[in-house]
Amino acid sequence: MQIYLPIAEISVDIILLLAMGGGVGLLSGIFGVGGGFLMTPILIFVGVPPAVAVATQANNVIASSVSGVFAHWKRGNVDFLMGWILLIGGFIGSTLGVGLFTFLKSLGQIDLVINLSYVIFLGTIGLLMMLEGIKAVFRRRKSGGASRGKLHEHNWFHGLPLKMRFRKSRLYISALLPFGIGFFVGVLSAIMGVGGGFILVPAMIYMLGMPTAMVIGTSLFQIIFVAANVTFLQAAQNQTVDVVLALLLLVGSVLGAQVGTRIGAKMQGDWLRLLLGILVVMVCGKLFLDLLIEPADLYALEMTE
Repeated sequence: MQIYLPIAEISVDIILLLAMGGGVGLLSGIFGVGGGFLMTPILIFVGVPPAVAVATQANNVIASSVSGVFAHWKRGNVDFLMGWILLIGGFIGSTLGVGLFTFLKSLGQIDLVINLSYVIFLGTIGLLMMLEGIKAVFRRRKSGGASRGKLHEHNWFHGLPLKMRFRKSRLYISALLPFGIGFFVGVLSAIMGVGGGFILVPAMIYMLGMPTAMVIGTSLFQIIFVAANVTFLQAAQNQTVDVVLALLLLVGSVLGAQVGTRIGAKMQGDWLRLLLGILVVMVCGKLFLDLLIEPADLYALEMTE
């Protein structure tokens, strides 16, 4: 059953899109991560232009983040002061990022930049997750239980000026640090179409030293508004948000996440990190091969008015 995607300008099977949304939602529920960094490459694999895949997936991030924030807010696990500073940095970063996206699109280089960004970040993060998972599994086997080290150490960036007290997170650090992290994640959201949680969450734990219980809810609070800003700017400046595609993916991902959450609750965290790392590296490898393999059509003609 084919459906025409007006912005992507291709016809795709509805069942395939629902299955893709359900599959990524399932993985998101199992591994406890947002599916943006997996969904965008998969959309590219089925023929959706990278620019449309990025902008549409940014819209899909909003819905999943809203429900998560409310759940954590009820438990008191959202540091709104920290969230607002992350948000200010993210808002500026995502706005500049969309401007960079528009510039690269005008040069005809945006598809290459998106693919390279995914290869670099997915490859790095996937390998780190695999190594951490392997080490944790071996530690568990040797000691009979996973040992827990220090979450963070004090480095030069903890001596930055403009220190603020974050009572909810029990921190006294420079506001420049969360601002800078938010800015960087905002740029990534614009270029890669992701919420940025796969970078934001580790940075908040290991660099800021936030309690783990506070990290997820606070990061989701920032992601909602940054993703909304990216979606609005992409639609206004580049007309690359495909609403039909976004709705179909959303339906599938919501259903898949419910099942994945139940499965993930029964698995050990060490194995989850290892399996997710393997999955991320596999996606990265496919993107890397697509960059190296000579395309069927070396040239493409585009009609302009």
